[in-house]
Amino acid sequence: MKTQQLCFLNKEWSEFKTDEGFNASSAQLVLAFGASELISNSSVYTYLQSKYNGANIVLSSTSGEIIGESVHDHSVVVTAVQFEKTSIHAITVNVKDFENSYLVGEHLAKVLNDKAKELAAIFVVSDGTKINGSELVSGLNTLKAKQVPVTGGLAGDAARFTQTFTGLNEPASEGNVIAIGFYGKHINVGHGSFGGWDEFGRERVITKSHKNILYEIDNSNALDLYKEYLGPYVDELPGSALLFPLSIKVNNSDKNLVRTILSINEENKSMVFAGNLPEGSKLRLMKANFEKLIQASSVAAEFTQQVNHSGNTNQLAILISCVGRKLILQERTFEEVEAAKKVLGDHTSITGFYSYGEISPFNLNVNCELHNQTMTITTFSEV
Repeated sequence: MKTQQLCFLNKEWSEFKTDEGFNASSAQLVLAFGASELISNSSVYTYLQSKYNGANIVLSSTSGEIIGESVHDHSVVVTAVQFEKTSIHAITVNVKDFENSYLVGEHLAKVLNDKAKELAAIFVVSDGTKINGSELVSGLNTLKAKQVPVTGGLAGDAARFTQTFTGLNEPASEGNVIAIGFYGKHINVGHGSFGGWDEFGRERVITKSHKNILYEIDNSNALDLYKEYLGPYVDELPGSALLFPLSIKVNNSDKNLVRTILSINEENKSMVFAGNLPEGSKLRLMKANFEKLIQASSVAAEFTQQVNHSGNTNQLAILISCVGRKLILQERTFEEVEAAKKVLGDHTSITGFYSYGEISPFNLNVNCELHNQTMTITTFSEV
């Protein structure tokens, strides 16, 4: 596997890193992550298509772009990948063409599984505002019997939560979900996801919800109760909710999922989250701990090494971190990327973006989950 990385910043394209022997015309996959106003501009796709004319080009809007150990805003970061012994197949669908998000995930998993033998992994780049991430992941998990890891993330739109843009082999637009299948015995994929948040307050129970809409906690109005905890931040809702996500345990699981608020409804006193919150789930509030958030990136990177048992050197790492972490860390955001790089090493090509949701199994598990407020890392290497 060989890679080439480019960056479009301050209205100029520049080469960031190119592996020896890389051939642009032989690249099979191009990942382009960028600010909404840039990634949705057809000129970006046209440039990449002319440079890598044989590749599948995947585009996604972001809430911040990652390349190497740097974090940018208002840029486009590009990683072109030339596999030596691995084949890929990329497909895209639009949310509006399906009855629900579960069927989107189920369809993508089935098509990629039926496409060819030896499906080794799936990487997903999804619209971030029109999709129910939990339902999408449930549909993707119909492949669980195949022991195929599924990772990826939901597109971002800075901190606006208005509209996101994704695309495959065409300019990015709204509502698209892209899935990339990796095939063959030579590809090794590692994955890790970790948050680093502190829980506080007593454990409560979700008593009324519908999918990703929360109505009641302990039989009391959820929004009113949440506002009590926010104190001076209440006037900044829904943006301030990124500072105080929720930790939930579903079906008495020993693993916690983190959920972030996307919007609030003052009329019916409900809150809309990036993922589902099933009734009966246990819930606790969370708050930021700067050092733990940064350390979480190291933990996620270390998990990728545990999952990838090949002992092979990682050649590519895709970092997907939540926009909420970026808003909290602010000028220290680059530190979580640096923390991951120290574990991954200088030899690894690093790219990624800040998202509205992260997709990854729980460490060594195969079933993928929708995460919020985590650093999620997927690594690739060829034997």
